[in-house]
Amino acid sequence: GALRAVVRALDGHQAHAGVQEQGCRALVNICSGSDAAGLAHKQQAADAGALRAVVRALDGHQALAGVQEMGCWALVNICS
Repeated sequence: GALRAVVRALDGHQAHAGVQEQGCRALVNICSGSDAAGLAHKQQAADAGALRAVVRALDGHQALAGVQEMGCWALVNICS
């Protein structure tokens, strides 16, 4: 589904800051909410490797505020 496609995009385009920022933004939106669907999306994201992909994006683009902001929000939403 969409979560796996986002993680594949993050993994496949690690050097492209725009893909990293927008991929993290997609994870922020997909993993929002605390209802049953939101919790399921958070678990699916973790299972798909999203946490690893987001941390790699943060590490690879330390000087880019957009990647840092969206990556941090993605971690917040996945982990909350």
